[in-house]
Amino acid sequence: MKRPNSTRLVGAALLLTLALALGLWSCSDPFHSTADRVLLLIPDGTSKSDPRVTVWLDAANEEGLHVIAVHDSEFLRPVAGESKCAGIILPDSIHQQASDLFVAGIEHFVANGGKLMLVYDAGTLSLSGRYAPGRSRFSELAGVDYALYDKLADHTTQWNTLTTTDSIIRQFEIPPGVYYPFEPTAPAAPAQMSAQASPAKDFEVRLTRYKLGELKYPSFVTEGAYSGKVLFHSVSGLVAGERPYQQGSVLFVNLPLGYLKANTDGVLTHAFLRYFADNSLSVPRLLAVPDGVGGLVLNWHVDSNAALKPLQELSSWSLRQQGPYSIHVTAGPDTAVFGDKLGVDVEHDGLSQSLLRQYSAMGDEIGSHGGWIHNYFSAHVETDPPAQLEPFLAMNKSALEKVVGKPVIEYSAPNGDQPQWVTRWLEAHGFIAYYFTGDAGMAPTQGYRDGKRSGQNIWAFPIVHLNLAASFEEMSRLGYTAPEIESWLKEVARFTADQQVARLVYFHPPGILPYHDVFDHWLEETAQLKADGRFRWYTMSELAHFLNSRKKVKWKVTNHAGMITVDAIHPESLEHQAWRFPANRYAQPIVTRGAAQVVKDDGAWMVIAGAGKDLQFQTAILTK
Repeated sequence: MKRPNSTRLVGAALLLTLALALGLWSCSDPFHSTADRVLLLIPDGTSKSDPRVTVWLDAANEEGLHVIAVHDSEFLRPVAGESKCAGIILPDSIHQQASDLFVAGIEHFVANGGKLMLVYDAGTLSLSGRYAPGRSRFSELAGVDYALYDKLADHTTQWNTLTTTDSIIRQFEIPPGVYYPFEPTAPAAPAQMSAQASPAKDFEVRLTRYKLGELKYPSFVTEGAYSGKVLFHSVSGLVAGERPYQQGSVLFVNLPLGYLKANTDGVLTHAFLRYFADNSLSVPRLLAVPDGVGGLVLNWHVDSNAALKPLQELSSWSLRQQGPYSIHVTAGPDTAVFGDKLGVDVEHDGLSQSLLRQYSAMGDEIGSHGGWIHNYFSAHVETDPPAQLEPFLAMNKSALEKVVGKPVIEYSAPNGDQPQWVTRWLEAHGFIAYYFTGDAGMAPTQGYRDGKRSGQNIWAFPIVHLNLAASFEEMSRLGYTAPEIESWLKEVARFTADQQVARLVYFHPPGILPYHDVFDHWLEETAQLKADGRFRWYTMSELAHFLNSRKKVKWKVTNHAGMITVDAIHPESLEHQAWRFPANRYAQPIVTRGAAQVVKDDGAWMVIAGAGKDLQFQTAILTK
């Protein structure tokens, strides 16, 4: 790629100087501004409905943040008055090109106290599509030299394993097992628990993926000593770090976060959005779990009649003293081939009917596990015409509904095979939640596949995994010991409680029989967390209903001389919605209209809404 023959345009600098001298720009927002608003800057002419934009807006909304897309000219142009924002995100992929005027404007914003999240290739090209000479024009802000096309040409970016430390990774929304190795934290009293608690010693960890092991990600080769806080690194240099720059600060993420999120690997996108919000901006967030209480979905997959005796045995385990759980069943009479009679056969088998009715009466949610014949459906779902397989999905749903007497609205794909046509069919037929092997380690998400969003009101529930394994059969086959599995299960439960998030663990009933003691010890941990009010078991549909209701919440944050006011409305009820305010940044909130409970939890103020459609509360920004 050709590079420009000159540096910054003098005219652009003069225009910027004039605009600044007039004092008429700063985080200009074409809509009503709020104190916590973060601007996602996108090039002029880019539609705000472009999937490369909405992937960021959807991720931010799921993290409970106010992020809006703003065109570059809206950020730079003079306006009558000055509008405030909490910070700026420069996204990857969609914002590779930028003018010298724009780069200078970003530099001025940060130098004068602004908070910037600079992502990967944002602004690495001029408007003519050329690399800047020598290094990226944002290298000074980032704190390292990168985009070194003159020097490295086609080796400017490289794929490498990401490395960080145990103490750093615990500050992110990434569960144990998705990073590996991990070391258990000692249980503590609720007042002492912290999402950032770590063992006494620190050690190196890497991100891993189910069945694949250590992941490699693309990043720019970087040069130069970094003076900030290193978050992630690789053999090619800095992958992520945060540093002050004059009066402001820069979170530089040398990874294509938007691209990754758009292609079923969104765990880092969400992790960095949350890190930016909590550590750089200290803004309030609307939590994605009811009442702000984290927890787990335990998803049972019943593939064949080999699960019936284990299901009977599980009825006597301490597992049944907690819950509810999401139990998904392949309902037909066969499993591998037609006529093998190895299936659950819910239409005719009295034992399977009795067990499903029993579990449904206990509050468990009965869902579909694929379509009618487990192995056959899995083997053909990616290759056969959808019209030939849709009847299997319909038969499975119908048979289960006849047994439990209620709609089936949850789904899990046999062997994780779920082409996009299945997701479309599910949403069209009333399903609102499905198990998903993509986006591993994430909370429930309205995920993206091949760059486009999958569905409108149906939620993907990604799995969490222990390094290479997710099911207990896999853990046994790969040699994970019972103590390590137990430690992982407990750590995941503590993670959801500490981070106030939800995650999904899954199993097959026959596969957990050798782990009775492990489950009992795990359930002792979850029972204690639940008794402390910090943990719940959820079903997939329970959370999906809550998250769809949460999308209807309209809330804004205004700042009048340091007094923060939050107004929230909902067309039906705000009950169970919860906001989190860092206690080192905000005073105790006071409810001024509507019903809500205010509690302090793990270094944060929690405002938990009661019944009612309208709520207002206030807090003050603490002086440093």
